[in-house]
Amino acid sequence: MYYHSAAGGYRTARPADRGIPMTEPTRCWWCGTDPLYVRYHDEEWGRRVDDDRRLYEKICLEGFQAGLSWITILRKREHFRAAFHAFDFERVARMTSRDVERLLLDVGIVRHRGKIESAINNAGRAVELRERHGSLAAFVYRFQPPSSARPRRLTREAVSALTQTPESVALSRELKAAGWTFVGPTTMYAFMQSVGVVNDHIDGCSFRTLSGVTAGRR
Repeated sequence: MYYHSAAGGYRTARPADRGIPMTEPTRCWWCGTDPLYVRYHDEEWGRRVDDDRRLYEKICLEGFQAGLSWITILRKREHFRAAFHAFDFERVARMTSRDVERLLLDVGIVRHRGKIESAINNAGRAVELRERHGSLAAFVYRFQPPSSARPRRLTREAVSALTQTPESVALSRELKAAGWTFVGPTTMYAFMQSVGVVNDHIDGCSFRTLSGVTAGRR
């Protein structure tokens, strides 16, 4: 959510602008106190994303995160955006083996050949998926679970136990069938959490009621 700055351009909405008290809010435990992680929790995680480029970015970054911590990826995100054309998947789909070799020397990103090649492959698959379904968003939000399938109480223990669901398994299966890679059920559940397909802010988190707000591309 954005407001126009007097200095020009758009800035992310401040907590008070979004109905959050200026006193320190209650948050999910996992973001700790790292300012970058806290901002991600407060302003992005769990909010609905309808922008196809951002959905592709999220899938890619969740794939890069496999075996690493999310904060590691978050700290490198701007480098990833520079390396992959701001995740414009039409441009990324045209990247070649020479680009792969170049990116393997880029210390700003995760230098894993398989993951880099996966991001390029998945860009082409994203173009195909958009042609079939109209948009990535239209496809992704088909996997939103009914409220009856969700935990009655979203405690820390309940969320910690949610590593994959029937819906994330189904999303993973369909993406793999369409040629996507690094899209296992656990990776896809983390993706679903991050883009608001599910709302896993725990009960009592000040930001739980904001889940589902469309997040604009940054």
